Amino acid sequence: MSPENNNDPGGRPRRLTALVGRLLGLAASRRAVARGLSDGANRRAAGSDEDDPSEREVPANRRAETAVAGLLLLASVFAFGFTAVYALDGKQTQLLGLAIGGALLLLCIACVIAGKLVVPQETHVEQRDVLYEQQQSEELVDMIEQGGEGISRRKLIGGAAGLAGAGMLTAVATPLASLGPALQGIHTTPWRRGVRLVDDQGNPYSAEDITIGSLFTALPEHADWEVLGAGLIVVKLPPEYLHLPAARRGWAPDGIVAYSKICPHAGCAISLYRYPLYQPTSNGPAFTCPCHYSTFLPGEGGRVVFGPAGRALPQLPLMVDAEGMLRAAGAFHEDIGPSWWAVKRSQS
Repeated sequence: MSPENNNDPGGRPRRLTALVGRLLGLAASRRAVARGLSDGANRRAAGSDEDDPSEREVPANRRAETAVAGLLLLASVFAFGFTAVYALDGKQTQLLGLAIGGALLLLCIACVIAGKLVVPQETHVEQRDVLYEQQQSEELVDMIEQGGEGISRRKLIGGAAGLAGAGMLTAVATPLASLGPALQGIHTTPWRRGVRLVDDQGNPYSAEDITIGSLFTALPEHADWEVLGAGLIVVKLPPEYLHLPAARRGWAPDGIVAYSKICPHAGCAISLYRYPLYQPTSNGPAFTCPCHYSTFLPGEGGRVVFGPAGRALPQLPLMVDAEGMLRAAGAFHEDIGPSWWAVKRSQS
């Protein structure tokens, strides 16, 4: 402030007047802002009351209740039908799929109809100002009880729902019966001394039927061909490829050897046979599993030379009877099947 202004005798009254005017303006502005906020809050409260979409409608539709009960009963029929088909003939996969698919479809339709036409329809705006209240559990019970309001056939729908639920649980649990193979096919097989080797038509093999360079599948005569240890792979080897362990040299009459058809890795059926056509550039005869390509040498007792298999292919001793027919000279020297079925590498 300049000295001239300090010496002005009329400057101080003018400054006081300006300061008072500014204070009065600020007070008026404050009152105006407070009034505007209050009016806005009142308008929002009134608007929320007018625009509240909350409503509740109780259908009380007996026809819809009957339809839901009927659909649930049909779903239970299909679900129990799945179990029945599985028990009678588990190989009918199309019928099994139709049964479980029909049960699920009917159950879904029943739920949709119940949700639209049977249970109360309510639109509600949820207040989220408080995260948790002690009385919420009681309110939840009341809400669940209100969900059945207007349903006149509660026992019918409840019984049908219980039956459908029991059928679905039975259908879901039924496939558990298929877990794991039949254990009798692991430790015992149909092969015993004297059992003849036959083809898939039941015709017995003679030693002359087995030719060099070809792979033959043999089955036990007068036995169940569906058991795990029934299948054999049979080949004939020339002397230069036959190097069996000393204890097995009598197991291959006329150079014919037989092994289990089940791969000792994961239980796949061995169906590939490699035989050299041009010896200078080809490897020796070998069986190959088509699943993971484990490779076994038939001339060396089924020894593993490639792949994930953990042990050699089990060999079956053979003999030729007086009529020239191939027969088993005894049982397998070890358990057949994958090594993780309690079969150890050291057993080979």
